[in-house]
Amino acid sequence: MEFTIEAIENLIKLALIVAFIYLALHLYLHRRRAEWVNKFNTLRLSVMSILTFAVAAMMVAEKVLDQDSAPLDKAILLYLHSHVPVSLHGFFEAVTLTGSSNGLLILTALVMTILLLQRWRAEAFLMLATMILAPLTIYVLKALVDRQRPALWETAWYWGSSFPSGHTLGTTAFASACALCVLRIKPALHTPALIIAMTWIGLVGLSRMVLGVHWPTDVLAAGCIGAFIPLALNMAIEIRQHRIANHQRTST
Repeated sequence: MEFTIEAIENLIKLALIVAFIYLALHLYLHRRRAEWVNKFNTLRLSVMSILTFAVAAMMVAEKVLDQDSAPLDKAILLYLHSHVPVSLHGFFEAVTLTGSSNGLLILTALVMTILLLQRWRAEAFLMLATMILAPLTIYVLKALVDRQRPALWETAWYWGSSFPSGHTLGTTAFASACALCVLRIKPALHTPALIIAMTWIGLVGLSRMVLGVHWPTDVLAAGCIGAFIPLALNMAIEIRQHRIANHQRTST
């Protein structure tokens, strides 16, 4: 019951912070950059998503650094360990491999090749920049936080500290970038692409907890950061394209 109340309080806090920042941005643009208001409104969902993931990641990181999440982290891992059948561990080990650095490198190379051959340059940039920033973010955060991995039962050894989950962050960044590329190229296929992406992300994140190599907050923060990176890059691309279009209209 205590965990439920705390979760509700955190969700309300998250919603209020995001709403405040969003309204402040809208007010600033309305007063100082009126020509951007219409574009800002069309990107409303993207802006809200970026703010939500960014604020959520910071809130989770704060709890990790203050060690406030330890009891809930431990309770969730022990629950999964006692309720997920051992017969499924092979499946989750295979799922984890799909989110490994080698697996994501191969997938990124494949997607980049397709995008470049089709001359979808903006989408290729989105994918490339995402998959450069994601591992850099993982490396920096692991070095800064230096959180101990779970030791609740015997597990496989993995490099680096526990926070954030590198597999989850990398998978989320790649899958989100792919979904955004689909949205930009073939909007009609965006919904199935998003469903596939979310399913894959969820399974990789769950696999890290089932295998006992990451705390739940490692996975949650990684998912938020992994989604934030391509969303922010995509918005930067949208803003640049909007600026170029405005310049072309004014110069003709």
